[in-house]
Amino acid sequence: MNGNTMESAGLMMISDEEFELLRQLIYQRFGINLTDQKRSLLVGRLQKLLRQAGYATFRSYYEDLRKDTSEAKLGELVDRISTNHTYFNRERNHFEFFSRTALPSVVKRLRQSGERDLRVWCAGCSSGEEAYMLLMLMHEYFGSEYAQWSCGLLATDISSRVLDIAGKGVYPEDRIQALPQVLRDKYLRPTPDGQFAFGDALRKEAIFRRFNLMNEEFPFKKPFDIIFCRNVMIYFDAPTRSKLVSKFHQFLKPGGYFFIGHSETLGRQQSLFKYLLPAVYQKELSS
Repeated sequence: MNGNTMESAGLMMISDEEFELLRQLIYQRFGINLTDQKRSLLVGRLQKLLRQAGYATFRSYYEDLRKDTSEAKLGELVDRISTNHTYFNRERNHFEFFSRTALPSVVKRLRQSGERDLRVWCAGCSSGEEAYMLLMLMHEYFGSEYAQWSCGLLATDISSRVLDIAGKGVYPEDRIQALPQVLRDKYLRPTPDGQFAFGDALRKEAIFRRFNLMNEEFPFKKPFDIIFCRNVMIYFDAPTRSKLVSKFHQFLKPGGYFFIGHSETLGRQQSLFKYLLPAVYQKELSS
């Protein structure tokens, strides 16, 4: 979209310099790589915010972002530019593999070592559907033995808006259509306004936290048994993906499982993980 077309469409104008400044800021802070083809998308998603906040130019908005020590404005920015599209039971073969193979394998090793601390991380959890899906399957696997384990689940995202939705654990009926009926009946209850809510017992098993995967240091004291980071790295360029995958490898136990989205790949050249099936990898036990 050229400048004249943008102007006639009622969009705020953005100069080449302003776009480059915002593009670099977004890349440095969030790892999201905005190509030139995303220029009109950036303007379209930010113009209402800028007008409501009284910014006359994208440059003045950029300068405010740089001075934002609270990161509140940066959080609002990433809310606008990220898609956060997800739903229950998405790429369901992953959940089947989690229940039938990954979870039994990990639990077996934990039992052999005398541990009962199962550590699962849902990175880029969006509005919580994936996190609750994993928790339900963990409950189904352990049954009455669940209480004897330290299971829980860490679910992180960079967007405060979607984390707020996830923390409430309440979803409209159309959002739970792909959820197997047996799980819907067992873990969800209807609300007076026609939605469906997870009970406190399950909801409190998830720890939802804001976390930026671009942070230089990850704060985890112990590694994880299973990491899900699906449909997140599609926004990153190759160097950013490579660096992040190395961090996931660092914070995954030997023999642990790593799930990415079906539209993503670690590439044939990577040697950190063993390929198991599309978008599912394992850290070698000897690692």
